[in-house]
Amino acid sequence: MSAEPDVALAPGNSAGIDLLAGLSIAGLLLPEAVAYSGIAGMPPQAGVIALFAGLVCYGLLGRSRYAIVSATSSSAAVLAAGTLALGGNDQVSRAVLATTLVLLTGGCFLIASAARLGGLSHLIARPVLRGYTFGLACVIALKQLPHLFGVTALHGDFVPALLFDLLRDLGQVQPATLLAGAAALLLLFVSERLRRLPGSLLVIVLGVAASGWLAQHGVALTGDIRMMPTWTWPTWPARDQWLPSVELAAALLLILYAESYGSIRNFALKHGDAVNPNRDLAVLGLANVVSGLLHGMPVGAGYSATSANEAAGARSRLSGLVAALCVLLMVWLLLPWIERIPEPVLAAIVIHAVSKSLRWSVFTPYLRWHRDRLVALAAVLAVLSLGILNGLLVAIAFSLVLLLRQLATARLSVLGQLAGGHDFVDVAQHQGASELPGMLIVRPEEPLFFANAEAVLVQLRHRVLDHRGLKQVILSLEESPDLDGTSLESLADLAAWLDARGIELRVARLKDAARDALLRMALPQLPPQALDYFSVEDAVLAVSPPTP
Repeated sequence: MSAEPDVALAPGNSAGIDLLAGLSIAGLLLPEAVAYSGIAGMPPQAGVIALFAGLVCYGLLGRSRYAIVSATSSSAAVLAAGTLALGGNDQVSRAVLATTLVLLTGGCFLIASAARLGGLSHLIARPVLRGYTFGLACVIALKQLPHLFGVTALHGDFVPALLFDLLRDLGQVQPATLLAGAAALLLLFVSERLRRLPGSLLVIVLGVAASGWLAQHGVALTGDIRMMPTWTWPTWPARDQWLPSVELAAALLLILYAESYGSIRNFALKHGDAVNPNRDLAVLGLANVVSGLLHGMPVGAGYSATSANEAAGARSRLSGLVAALCVLLMVWLLLPWIERIPEPVLAAIVIHAVSKSLRWSVFTPYLRWHRDRLVALAAVLAVLSLGILNGLLVAIAFSLVLLLRQLATARLSVLGQLAGGHDFVDVAQHQGASELPGMLIVRPEEPLFFANAEAVLVQLRHRVLDHRGLKQVILSLEESPDLDGTSLESLADLAAWLDARGIELRVARLKDAARDALLRMALPQLPPQALDYFSVEDAVLAVSPPTP
């Protein structure tokens, strides 16, 4: 969608509606921010700082009327995996590395915006994103179960090892912790069916009210939250850590932007709004830089928070700014109470948040369409078996390999005239289509490029050898928007090979870029008039030039 002039923060009389929407979602965002800090292995204030940075930066400079930029479960999990890989179990080193990674991620966003790489998120196919999100939700939910049971926390993201450790510790379950977590989780799922009931806020209030009794029975509370911003300069990675740090920042960029742009684009299409991907890249970069400078977490426009904002009736970005103000007031006035939130309640909030991604229905379209089933399944298995970060990279690589495999094994269709009409279709798929005498009409079913051009044109040579008495070969290149050097050389070889056998080559349905490339080659076997057939029928009906 094309960019349009920026919209006002609160057009017309929608300011009151945005005020209510901001008030509604603030109660959801704050506890989730604290909970996501736990996923990342960072102190609670890291999620709150990230939430405030994201809401303010995007509310002032973003494009989408509905996007809520905050810490997300996926980025928190990748940050945890990355800092664990680089810093081990040393919490101080991991906190320093996290700050560096968030800043590097912001820098990657800004570089991508300057390079106008707005289509960057398309590197992750939707089936990969669906499978990755499902696998990630499994890992996140599994790692929250110890907080729900009151047992030793799980480390790492290798699911078989996590399951083994969890089963080993089940004998140490604390009844009071399990009771609090199960009750919170049940209340959250019940409130999901009652739209007017703020489930997250309700379980927080009840948890804080019961925190004294719960603490006496061994239930852990959130603990100290230090909200004073830290303006210390970041510690840059050591020489041997630069490359893995940049790789992790690039992975965070891909995940955050794929999730963010997916949310922004979906709601823009739903409401007929314009989007500006490069501007959103810049704003997300600025938000991550601010969050990193304040020792916060990476931020993006998560789908659940954005959909909650739209469901609350938001009309403009003012709702996000109102939510930021509400978060600031809540932290200022209610910080001692926030510190008393029981850990099993936060675990229940996280499990409920990711449960929306644990539905098999997300894979139903791919099973029904018979498309990309392997890609989605591979993404799930990669995350569960290889870990969050490696799983994502392997899933992306797998989808690209399958694409290259499909393109490199292009099928060559033989076309025939359908019932004596104007249409020429694949004779193998349509019984009513018949080949024309003395003429072979073929069409590559994938774009010609360096990986498949020679193989496809070798297939064509075999077809020619199988047809006796040929006078013309018509090559329909409707699937090839352009031709690279390998394709052009292969076409030149084919034209010379056909010419040596007295067979005329005609090329039909050329795109402008491909036609210009063939004209620049100036092949004697392919004069300009042999490239001007806008349809297969035109090429069939053309009169052959007289033989010199």
